[in-house]
Amino acid sequence: MDEFLQLSPGGLYCSAADLYIDPRRPVRRAVITHAHADHARPGSKSYLCAPDSKPLLEARLGPGADIHTFAYGETRTIDAVKLSLHPAGHILGSAQVRLEARGRTTVVSGDYKTAPDPTCAPLEPLRCDVFVSESTFGLPIFKWPAPETVFGEINDWWRSNREQGKTSILFAYALGKAQRILSALDTSIGPILTHGAIEKVNRRYRETGISLPDTTYVGDVEQKQRFDGALVIAPPSADNPAWMRRFRNRSRAFASGWMRIRGNRRRRSLDRGFVLSDHSDWDGLIGTIEATGAECIGLTHGYAAEMSRWLREKGHAAEVMAAEMDAVDRDGEVAP
Repeated sequence: MDEFLQLSPGGLYCSAADLYIDPRRPVRRAVITHAHADHARPGSKSYLCAPDSKPLLEARLGPGADIHTFAYGETRTIDAVKLSLHPAGHILGSAQVRLEARGRTTVVSGDYKTAPDPTCAPLEPLRCDVFVSESTFGLPIFKWPAPETVFGEINDWWRSNREQGKTSILFAYALGKAQRILSALDTSIGPILTHGAIEKVNRRYRETGISLPDTTYVGDVEQKQRFDGALVIAPPSADNPAWMRRFRNRSRAFASGWMRIRGNRRRRSLDRGFVLSDHSDWDGLIGTIEATGAECIGLTHGYAAEMSRWLREKGHAAEVMAAEMDAVDRDGEVAP
């Protein structure tokens, strides 16, 4: 696609600066777009990221990781390459990587969304010659309702359950999705409880100045009666008999872009499914790609082949940059 950026066994590699972006294996110099596990892997000699991503990466990679930061928009020159990071709007500290050399600009988006989110900096559209985009939800069927509509539905569901004495259990990815939901809750409805994995991330968010409502770790609740009427936010992995048995009268829901497909809710035997993603929907992906003005488009993850074909039919030079898939989708849940 572009001799400046190649897909190697280690991941996306810029030979002119000897750096990898979100490498899949340990490398000498890694630039990390955000702290989700499929983008931030341990073992590299050094890491570069946006400042707000550092505390999340420290939790992910361990205290021995050599992590360096530079602010959004700040430019650093590595060999002959000008490198800068720009907001991606995905989660706290998420970044697009801009590389400039020999009069050409390449941007690697990482994961991104166009919808508003008070828990992270909004996506900054970037003009470039080459744009590498995710395509997690790269089909026209994936179109998100307005976030305020979804948050209203979540609050109404919780309120109704509280009136019936039920515990509302909402499954959401621990990093990013859970905090976005927390920021939009009507705290007058009742107490908010969290799984330990989410409570740890909440602490990191609060340390960076993100405002979240008061939450209580589920493990600190000694009387089961206190669960009645409460909202419990937990990662999908907690949906198992050992963890769930403490909640006697409960209603289960899932917040994910995959809830756009109704069959996914039925397969999980959920009471409710809320269509909420920290990735762009079809319109957001296409709009962002077109805003770059890029002459070449590389697609990774998700429906890359389908989206590449659609873009080519519209006259764009587009191709799939990564054909390999794993079992975890970019929204943080197991793909159906």
